[in-house]
Amino acid sequence: MTYKIGFAGTDGRTLLSALVTSTAKSEKYENNFEGVVIRGTPAMPQFANIMGWPIDFLHTANNSVEAYSTAIIQGLKSGAIDYSVVMPEDLLYKGLVDEIKEGGFGDRIAGLTRVGSFIEGDKIACKRLCEKYSIPVADEWHVADARDYRMVRDLCLKLLDRYGGVVIKYPYSAAGKGSRIILDAWEIREVFDTLINDYEDDYRGMFGNKSEWPLLLESRMSGIEISFTILVDKNSNFQILPTAMDYPERFEGPASKDNPITGGMGSISPHPMETDDLIQMVATDIAQPLVSAMKKENILRPCVLYPGCIISFVGDRRPKRIRVCEINIRPGEPEFQPVARRLRNLGPMIKAMFEGNLNEVTPEVRADQLSICIALTTGPGGPDGQKGYPWSCTKGERLEIDFSYFKKKNIQIIPSAMTYSEDDAVFKSDGSRVAFLNSNATVKPEEKMVEVAERLRQKLYAAFREGKIRVMPRENPKSNRLALREDIGSHYLLSEKLFLDNKEAVMNIAKTLQKGVGRKARILIGRYTPDSQLPIFKGEAIEGTITNYDQQEHEVELDGYRRIGTQTIQEIVFL
Repeated sequence: MTYKIGFAGTDGRTLLSALVTSTAKSEKYENNFEGVVIRGTPAMPQFANIMGWPIDFLHTANNSVEAYSTAIIQGLKSGAIDYSVVMPEDLLYKGLVDEIKEGGFGDRIAGLTRVGSFIEGDKIACKRLCEKYSIPVADEWHVADARDYRMVRDLCLKLLDRYGGVVIKYPYSAAGKGSRIILDAWEIREVFDTLINDYEDDYRGMFGNKSEWPLLLESRMSGIEISFTILVDKNSNFQILPTAMDYPERFEGPASKDNPITGGMGSISPHPMETDDLIQMVATDIAQPLVSAMKKENILRPCVLYPGCIISFVGDRRPKRIRVCEINIRPGEPEFQPVARRLRNLGPMIKAMFEGNLNEVTPEVRADQLSICIALTTGPGGPDGQKGYPWSCTKGERLEIDFSYFKKKNIQIIPSAMTYSEDDAVFKSDGSRVAFLNSNATVKPEEKMVEVAERLRQKLYAAFREGKIRVMPRENPKSNRLALREDIGSHYLLSEKLFLDNKEAVMNIAKTLQKGVGRKARILIGRYTPDSQLPIFKGEAIEGTITNYDQQEHEVELDGYRRIGTQTIQEIVFL
C-alpha cells in the first residue's frame, strides 16, 4: 500500500522532507511512501520537474492559515494526501491544527494546537513548564519589564557577577533571532537598546503602552550547544533522530551586533559530539519528562519537538550535564535537511506518529554516512546598496546553475527563496536563503570521520568557488550575488583537536602525511608563541604536492624542496 504524506510549508526542509519520503527505502517496512509538498515556493514544481524528483504538489490559494486549511482538508478528502506535517511554527501559532481538527481530520495532522504552541511561542511560559516538571534549564532566570531599563540593568549585573554572562531574550515568536548575549557590563545598554529597537513594534502590538513588556533574562550556560529532533506520537511514545550541528550566526565566530543570529547558515549530521550516552541522556532528562508534561497538561498529540540544549562534557567525550535553552515545536531549518538525508524510514516513522506505535518503529540511520548542508544566501549589493542576508536583500536576479556538474559531483540543490519566471524560463532569486547545497559521504572502515567531513565540505565549497551556481547581479552579470558561511562542518576538525593531546595529534598528522604522498594538499601552519609548546594561532597556508614524508625528522616535503615540521601543522586539506 502507498501512503502519501504532505509537508506544509515554503522552505527547503519542506521540499527535502517530501523528497526523502518518496525516495528513501526502508530495510524493514514494505509499504511505499510518497512525499507531497503543500504550497512550497514558485520555483519548486519546475525545479522538481527538471530533476525528475518523484514528488507531488498540493497548491494553496495563498499563504494564510485559511488557505492551508482548505487545501489540506480537500487533499485528505480526495486522497491526494493521507497525513500532513506542519513545518513552520507560525502556522501552528495561528491555529492551523485547530482548523483541521474542526474540519474533522485532527487525527491526520501532526503539530501542536494553538494552546500547546506556547512551548515555542512563549519562552517564559515554557520556562515555567520546565521548572514545574523538573526539566533542566539555566541555573537562574528572571522576568523583567523591558520598559524598565534600571531593572534590566541590575539583573544583568547580578547575572554577570554570578555566571560571567547573561542572555536576554524577546520571549515570543522571533524565528530563532530573539536572543542576545552579554559578556561584560559595558555591553548592557547597547545590547538592550538593539533588542528593544528590533521588537518594540511587536511589544506595542501585543501589550500597548500601559502594560509591562515581559523580557526574559537567564544566566549564560557554558558548554556545547546541540539540538535534538524528537518525533512524538499520540500515545506518548517518542524517537530521537540523529543529531546535527547548526551554524546560526551569519559569519564565523560568536554572535554580535555585526554577526547576527540568522535562520541558519548550514548544518552537518551527525554532530561531532554525538554518542549513545548523549542520546540516552536526552531521552532520560529531556524527552521523557517533556512528553509526560505535555500529556499531563493535555496538549499531547503527534508532533515534532526540537529542543536546543547546552551540554557539558568530560575529557573522554562523555556528557556530564544537559540543560534546555529553548524548545521548538517543528523541525529545524536547515538542520533537519542533513538529518532526513541520513534516514531510510522517514515515511514509516511519520505514519507511526499517527498510529501511536513509535515505540515499534526505530530510526533506520545510515550510520556510516555524514551529511552536510550549506545555505547559499543573497549577498550584499543591489540598487539600494542592500547589506545582504539577514539584513536587506535585492530580489529578482537571474540564477545560473550547472545542473550536469552537480549531478556528476552528487551534490543536491534544494531551492528555497527562489522563483521561476515562465516568460523567461529562468529561476530568479527571491532574497534571504536562495538555495541549499546538500551532499552525503560514506565513511569507509579505514577512514576517520574528520577526514571525510573535510573532504565533503570542500567539495561543496569548490562548487561555489567555481561559480557552478550563481545569482547574476544586475550591475555585473559575470559576478555572483550569492554568499555563504565559510566554516560549515569544520567543527569535526576542532573536535578532533580538542580531544587529542599533542602526541596523539602529531601521530595522526604523520599518518595522514604518509598516506598523502603524491597528492596535492593545502597545509595550514601554526606558529609558536614564546610560552607555548603548541602552535596556538594560525599562520600561512601552503599548497603543493607532497613528495616525501621523513619519519626520522618528522618533516614533510612539498614539491621536492620545501620541508615543514609536523609539530607546526594545524590542518591538512587534500585538493
